[in-house]
Amino acid sequence: MSIHTKVSQWRNVARFCSSRAVDYAELLALELDEAKARLVREVIAMVVLAVAAMFTLSFLCVAIIVTAWNTPYVVAVAWGVAAAWLVISIITFAMMKTQKPAEPLHVLRDEVSSDLEALKDALK
Repeated sequence: MSIHTKVSQWRNVARFCSSRAVDYAELLALELDEAKARLVREVIAMVVLAVAAMFTLSFLCVAIIVTAWNTPYVVAVAWGVAAAWLVISIITFAMMKTQKPAEPLHVLRDEVSSDLEALKDALK
């Protein structure tokens, strides 16, 4: 290969990269907006769910203990409620650890990867 061919090849690569940089910036902005909106929705929903669940479960636990108040099983019921909460907490923690994390910016990453492959093929 001559120097002229190499320079021409690299000039084409530079044009390609500069034209794609604008596309990457637009794609990045779109994905960031989408990720932000999704995150805000999920956080609000989780907070509302957590507050509602805590109130519901607190009153349920109080109702269970009050129901057993005048029986000889009141201590066992109270410890049973506490043990149930411990088991629920352990199961929830295990479930959270096994969840697959979200992949933000996966479209941008795929586009950059495919463009890098195209550049590698063009430079061969």
